[in-house]
Amino acid sequence: MSISRTKKILVPLATLTIAGAIAVGSGATFTSTSGNTISTVTAGSLTQSNSKDKAAIFNLTNMKPGDTVIGSVTITNTGTLPADFGFTELSSANTFGDKTTGDNYLKLAITNVTTNKLVWSGNFGALVDGAANTLGEFLPGAANTYRFTVTLDAATPNTEQNKTANATFQWDSVQQSAKTFDQS
Repeated sequence: MSISRTKKILVPLATLTIAGAIAVGSGATFTSTSGNTISTVTAGSLTQSNSKDKAAIFNLTNMKPGDTVIGSVTITNTGTLPADFGFTELSSANTFGDKTTGDNYLKLAITNVTTNKLVWSGNFGALVDGAANTLGEFLPGAANTYRFTVTLDAATPNTEQNKTANATFQWDSVQQSAKTFDQS
């Protein structure tokens, strides 16, 4: 009697289990999933280093006719973006007189030593104060060294004794034109 009773319990239980499996299995549907990693954008940076930041590029006292003072500064694009670089003479003063030819006794030449290109040459202080002067594109990590050569004419007369000249320069970098990056 106990075997029959066990069979009576097990047979219906097994039947329910099989029926449940068939019901679940017969109601199955195909599925599929896909995913993407986190999509991101990161802004680039526009920074520069100046080998003589907040310091004079040149400084000479007691200059005499025929003397030349040379100073240099290295400007580096330390950002991650290419940029258009330039420099501006913020202010200048020159008390040296002019020769009869109209030239000043004190001359300034600025040369990009890295590219061996003359950037500017003329009377000291003749750059237009506040006007930007284009230097071109600097790629990230690019460094350019600029040599400033100041010469007091060898024929400077005694009337030019104790005269002074000074200038303040600023180096600028500007992002290049925006672009569209189609990654479809």
